[in-house]
Amino acid sequence: MNLNQFKPGEGEEIVQKKRSTTPRSQARQVALQALYQWHINSSELSEINKQFLEEGRFQKIDMELYNDIVRYVSINSEGLDEVISPLLDRSVVMIGPVEKTIMRIGVFELKESLKIPYKVIIDESVELAKNFGADESHKFVNGILDKVAQNLRSLEFSKKD
Repeated sequence: MNLNQFKPGEGEEIVQKKRSTTPRSQARQVALQALYQWHINSSELSEINKQFLEEGRFQKIDMELYNDIVRYVSINSEGLDEVISPLLDRSVVMIGPVEKTIMRIGVFELKESLKIPYKVIIDESVELAKNFGADESHKFVNGILDKVAQNLRSLEFSKKD
């Protein structure tokens, strides 16, 4: 049977397996949403937090990680951009706000969360890009954060398999 012979409602539904998300992964997702809103609307983080609390977005997330990400990235966004900037083929201002925020979160974790293996941080960032970024942006995020990991975690990076 070819594609033209199918009528709406016929055929098998392809169900994608949904990756189970941990409280830490969910904290990264909610932090991305908060930082995106902060970046785009220049909203106060306290107002965003209040809104997210009312909407129930803080249920089942690692609040400590969420707070660390949001606080650090909002205060140090320019410094995080300086880490990324030399690795880009264009100006940081030309990077989309979702991808820029994901990379800022990734750089924050690579710099400050030394107990988390760099591969886990990059994988989490790639998942954020797949779920929230533009098509194929996960490849861009992966490439940039891989280079950041080489610079910030050279010892750990040199031990990779």
